[in-house]
Amino acid sequence: MGFIPFTFVDLIDIVLVATLLYALYRAMRGTSAPYIMMGIFVIYLVWILVRTFNLVLFSTILGQIISVGVIAILIIFQPEIRHFLQAIGRQRTNFEFLTRIFNIRSPKRHETIDLQSIVTACQEMGEQKVGALIIIKQTSDLSVVVESGIAIDARVSTALLENIFFKNAPLHDGGVVISGSRVVAAKCVLPSTQQAVPKSYGMRHRAALGMSEVSDAIVIAVSEETGGISIAHNSVIKRNIEPQRLAQSIRQMMSLNKQKSEENATKEAIQEAHNA
Repeated sequence: MGFIPFTFVDLIDIVLVATLLYALYRAMRGTSAPYIMMGIFVIYLVWILVRTFNLVLFSTILGQIISVGVIAILIIFQPEIRHFLQAIGRQRTNFEFLTRIFNIRSPKRHETIDLQSIVTACQEMGEQKVGALIIIKQTSDLSVVVESGIAIDARVSTALLENIFFKNAPLHDGGVVISGSRVVAAKCVLPSTQQAVPKSYGMRHRAALGMSEVSDAIVIAVSEETGGISIAHNSVIKRNIEPQRLAQSIRQMMSLNKQKSEENATKEAIQEAHNA
């Protein structure tokens, strides 16, 4: 009796499956999805045992349940699947060929962001313990988020931001989207993070982190309970930022995004020259 043949293709197959399983684990970590998957696995294992012992009635019932399992999984895991696909879509730098096929180019920002007005507003709202959620747009398309709120289209100013987030103001719930030097929308609905976060995180912090997971936007959250300022970017949130260092942190994140955009543009130019 010989050994089962093992080829290089089998090795690639194993590596791909292991990578997929690890990616699914990362996407489901911190949610209830692993418990649901365990339940599905137990049902499938029972179905195999039932078929082995030829229990016809029980096997038929479980077979009907499993036959619609794919649709059930799509419905149950809709948030996790969406988060997983969004995470893949954000990795544009790893898919240059798709960028060239669809001619995806980062939009040029011609207006300078008024950071001082944003920082001053956050500092004053923090001192007064007024909750706020500010999204600074970068290269990602935020049209869905903007459309979920109320269009404004006004120049950024400290007074405007404080007036929007005033506790009794009609627009204080949700987030404000800033693009360039303009406030484009307020009362916007943001996706909440699927990560396992400390219980001390309020809805604003969860929304800020969730927004940073699906876009390259820089999100500032001011706590209504403590007045602390947090900033989220690239699926990471930093809490209790000193107002004096807020502008510096935003500039560093903007510089990182600009550097990535320039690297992508350089790669595209080199590839176009090579193809020519």
